[in-house]
Amino acid sequence: MELLAGARLAGQMVSVLRQELDSMVRVIYLLTQSLERRELLIGASVRGEKWAQATSSAKVTDKEMVELAQNLQGWTQSVYKFGCAFIHLSGLHDYNDRDPLSQLSNEERSDILKHCHDYHGGPDLTTERFDDLVPYFPRILEKISGNLECYLEALEGGKVLNANEV
Repeated sequence: MELLAGARLAGQMVSVLRQELDSMVRVIYLLTQSLERRELLIGASVRGEKWAQATSSAKVTDKEMVELAQNLQGWTQSVYKFGCAFIHLSGLHDYNDRDPLSQLSNEERSDILKHCHDYHGGPDLTTERFDDLVPYFPRILEKISGNLECYLEALEGGKVLNANEV
């Protein structure tokens, strides 16, 4: 992350954050599954298969997993959506010429800024510039990675959590 910051590659920093968040969302989802179902899903991952629903052959979607994490965390969806925009084709790729924050809805921008301010020390909630967020990305990665590590330990320990415990 520090190398990307030094190279002024903020879009790639967001992509790394989004990838780590994606892993965390998947682990949260696994933690809420029975041990038997969890083993099936992990096996599917190892084989490179998409995860199927427990009661049908329909696929488990990223949206479904993000919504579960959103209900538990309260911030996951806005950060995930923002990060996805840097991976998928969007106007946010042009962040050197157009500020990505200005391209978000007021609610999405407010959610991201509030979370960054409350949990990572800033920037000011009235900020309008993406560049003001960039210095906080290493801290955000550290926090997501730390949470992921805790969730992985719970997963490795065979814990099954209901949605209220995550």
